[in-house]
Amino acid sequence: MTDPDSDKGKTARLSRINTPPENVLQVERRDYPELAPTDRPRSQSLDGFDEVYTDIVDYIVRCTHKIWDERDIGLIYTHYTHNCVLYGTLGTIYNREDVVRDTIQRLVSFPERRGMATQVIWNGDDKDGFYTSHLVTGSGRHTQYGHLGAPTGRPFVSRTIADCMILNNKIYREWVVADTMAIIRQLGLDPHGFAERFAKSAFDKGQLSLDIGENRRLLGQYPPEAEADVSLAHTDLEAETLRWLHEVFNKRMFGKIKDVYAPTAQYHGPNMRELYGAAAVLHQHLGLIGSIPDAGYMPLHICSTPCEEGGTKVAVRWIMEGHHLGYGILEALGEPTGKRLQVMGMTHYHYKEGKIVDEWNVYDELSLLTQIKLAQLQDAPKGA
Repeated sequence: MTDPDSDKGKTARLSRINTPPENVLQVERRDYPELAPTDRPRSQSLDGFDEVYTDIVDYIVRCTHKIWDERDIGLIYTHYTHNCVLYGTLGTIYNREDVVRDTIQRLVSFPERRGMATQVIWNGDDKDGFYTSHLVTGSGRHTQYGHLGAPTGRPFVSRTIADCMILNNKIYREWVVADTMAIIRQLGLDPHGFAERFAKSAFDKGQLSLDIGENRRLLGQYPPEAEADVSLAHTDLEAETLRWLHEVFNKRMFGKIKDVYAPTAQYHGPNMRELYGAAAVLHQHLGLIGSIPDAGYMPLHICSTPCEEGGTKVAVRWIMEGHHLGYGILEALGEPTGKRLQVMGMTHYHYKEGKIVDEWNVYDELSLLTQIKLAQLQDAPKGA
């Protein structure tokens, strides 16, 4: 991707804003055969991409389907660079072969799993690279022994958002936020047992929980910064999104939510929560901060696309950092431990007529529980 702060990056960004949109597929209202057409001419410049792909949405939906649903796992060799980096909520993968191995292990446990594209929000081009934010709703049954232990036979439904940086048909950076806690709970498994196992594995490899002190929300005794940094934005709507996110999460002005969300807004959250109304949205966000009351909120990427259902969809990848100092909606964490926590999350917003009518929010509570267990292992007396 082009450096957005360079002159070339600014020119490229402005040209994307001023260029009429290409005829790129959208996921809304589409069955899979329409998302992976066999007779559609290429509708977007895709220099360096396989001929089968007609645009960037077709690319990310079709190759994900082939790898995960048709089990053509070997496509990873032609769709990821050898030195790709995949950032997950429970660890980072640093090469293509480990991506192949991780994919096989996950499919062993869930041979009936299907991942359905819910929406793709993107920006970029084939010269500087594309960025896609792909929301997937996965469902299946736990029928085989694997990374989650003995099969339970139970069904599950969960949401995952994968953000990818792509150039010349290959993904070279990927961020994946999977709601693993939702799956663990639906299968009737013990979240604490899994968190302890993951933490012990990391601890035995020498990974430690390091508390680095205060975050960027507060500098010394100064209050939060008055204005949001909107340098990531490509459009006015993206800039406005970054402003109200800063107001709510860093300045703690939760009343702003009623101004931003429609009264009939729907919230699709972690653990497959389905809630309705601006008051419910406010409670969810207030509850997340309640568990990590000193948290700072940092947006890392934002992009947007028009929506066939009307309005615009906006995707934000973000990090929250702070300490487990209070109570909130993260009930699995239990009593406040004071341990350092980092939340990697992704959120998709659907704006219509100036208000948010839908929010899809994905972060993984199992990752937070694992971080606490890892910090507690570090605290344990040597030899205990």
